[in-house]
Amino acid sequence: MLLIIPYFIIVGVFQLIGGLLSGIKFEDLGKENVYKDSVQHMVVVFASLLGTFLVIWMFMQAFDKKRFVELGFQIKNRTKDIVVGFLIGGMVMATAYMLLLVLGEIKFSKIILDVKEVVISIITFVIVAVVEEALFRGYILRNLMLSFNKYIALFVSSILFSLMHGANPNINTIALVNLFLAGLTLGVSYIHTKNLWFPIALHLSWNLFQTLIGFNVSGQDVYSVVEFSMIEKNMINGGDFGFEGSVFAIVFAVVLIVTIELYYQKKLMLPFIKNK
Repeated sequence: MLLIIPYFIIVGVFQLIGGLLSGIKFEDLGKENVYKDSVQHMVVVFASLLGTFLVIWMFMQAFDKKRFVELGFQIKNRTKDIVVGFLIGGMVMATAYMLLLVLGEIKFSKIILDVKEVVISIITFVIVAVVEEALFRGYILRNLMLSFNKYIALFVSSILFSLMHGANPNINTIALVNLFLAGLTLGVSYIHTKNLWFPIALHLSWNLFQTLIGFNVSGQDVYSVVEFSMIEKNMINGGDFGFEGSVFAIVFAVVLIVTIELYYQKKLMLPFIKNK
């Protein structure tokens, strides 16, 4: 609770500075569709990273008495987590695209390949993944686990993750449910490992491939390599919110949550099975 007000003030100041440095006029700050190009968006996102890291570092120094890396940034032996997390996000989005294409919910239009925009998208979504995972899983979930059962902590942090996106463009009930389930999906490995690299990789690939194949990302329209049209915007194709506004996203999220949890439960039981 103590984190909330300092977070919004400090990150807000950093975003303000980032916006001004990127060429956004002061009177336009806070308006919808404020970014003239993807570079401005990337700069503001990077400013959010600096502000978020500063707030978390201050709180870890003042209250937690722990090093910043203990959020879960230990990289040793985490290559497999990064690779698997990245592949899962890509496979989910590719499957979703093909499914909606076969069902006639979307219709392929064209491909627009802009290498510069692809690079900017990668950088932007890497930053977004690191920021949100450091905050919601690394700090909030980690601290909640000190006071609650880890599954209760996961549930609460996922609610906060969903509510934090509540002001996103084109938000609706299904989108909020999916954001909550996304919080569970991204956090279920953390409650077992206390390491951020798997959720960061999954978060990155989920957002990145979602936008590259034509979907909006959490309601925001950004550059896409693939362009498609929707005959009717509905809860099946996700409409203007993107795939996270689709009922199919609920199915994919539930499958991932159960699969990841079973994987770690099996790993926990393996030493006991071997001993027997």
